[in-house]
Amino acid sequence: MKKFLATICAAALLMSGCGGEEAASDDMSGGMPTRVKAIKVLSTDAPLTLSYSGQVVDRDEVQVQSKVSGNVVEKYVKGGQDVVEGQMLFKIDDRQYESAVLQAKANLAKSMTTLAKERVDLQRDEELLRSNAISEQTLTNQRAAVESQESEVAAQQALLKKAEDDLADTIVYAPMSGRLGIDDVPVGTFSTAGNTALATIGLVDPVYVQFAVSEQEYLRLSREEREAKERGQAQPDFKISLTLADGSSYPYQGQFAEVDRTLANETGTLTVRTVFNNPEGLLVPGMYTRVEITGIKIPNAMLIPERALQQLLGETMVIVAQSDNTSAIRKVTLGEKIGSYYVVKSGLKADDWVIVEGLTNLRDGMPLEVTQVTANDMDFSFNPSDKVFDVEHNATAAK
Repeated sequence: MKKFLATICAAALLMSGCGGEEAASDDMSGGMPTRVKAIKVLSTDAPLTLSYSGQVVDRDEVQVQSKVSGNVVEKYVKGGQDVVEGQMLFKIDDRQYESAVLQAKANLAKSMTTLAKERVDLQRDEELLRSNAISEQTLTNQRAAVESQESEVAAQQALLKKAEDDLADTIVYAPMSGRLGIDDVPVGTFSTAGNTALATIGLVDPVYVQFAVSEQEYLRLSREEREAKERGQAQPDFKISLTLADGSSYPYQGQFAEVDRTLANETGTLTVRTVFNNPEGLLVPGMYTRVEITGIKIPNAMLIPERALQQLLGETMVIVAQSDNTSAIRKVTLGEKIGSYYVVKSGLKADDWVIVEGLTNLRDGMPLEVTQVTANDMDFSFNPSDKVFDVEHNATAAK
């Protein structure tokens, strides 16, 4: 109850005074004006910087699996090593596969011998038929026997090819160039064909940096890209850069690569991926970074310093210095924050002067002694405030 009364009193104090303060206000209106500093509303094309918490993810990652089953008997690499496509990684016990090749060769040889015999018999029967020594049916049967044996030879050839392929597949090669994870299996592990993950390989150059944008920000970025294409530009004017966990700037610029097809129901955000060159391997999957998109401009934006803003009962207010040197409270609707400023969507005019100093106990209609100041006088700028990246909380925090 006390908190509620205090809130009501604060509201009344700002708008028209509270209790005994009203008399003081009356005395003040006829006495000394309140000294304040005011700055004119800024109207310009405002440079917008969008900042996000991003995470490095593999551009491509594959699980290495054997095509045949058996125990791993040799390992040619170690976890964390860079490999190239086609490099030998593991060897599976090949004894049973060597035996299968020998058996398949023997079966093929037997089938080919039988085929040769059937062909000789066919030639003999053709000669006998010309002398009417056998019936036409006997010759037909022999021709069928030859065709059947030819099919058997083809089947045995296929079995031999399969056995030879299985033997070759006992050597497991890298399916792509990249870096091995450290979760590779040790020698002696039994590998089930197409099931056991022997190792993982990820592409380290380039890599993706993934982050989430709001629906409005996505529409803004899409519009920038579309307008760039209409101007015949391959890429939009904005730049995508990274700040690493130690506060250093990553030396390469990124480009948009992928956008998720749906908004997240819980957050209303859209996941996007940017691609960055990573020739030194400095960006490691799982690493958190700060992503900044610069070069976007808000045309004809109306801006006021953050210092001019006051919050009251969920509303955002400013106090303007009117032409008759009296104060007037205005409710405003804000847009993006740009350095020391906020974009004002409604509530002010381009020629208004907002008070940035002397706001304490200032109320509506009070006489003022106004000192007009500039952005340089107050150290206001469009540059984002200095920040450090908090790895533990995956967020930015003021120094």
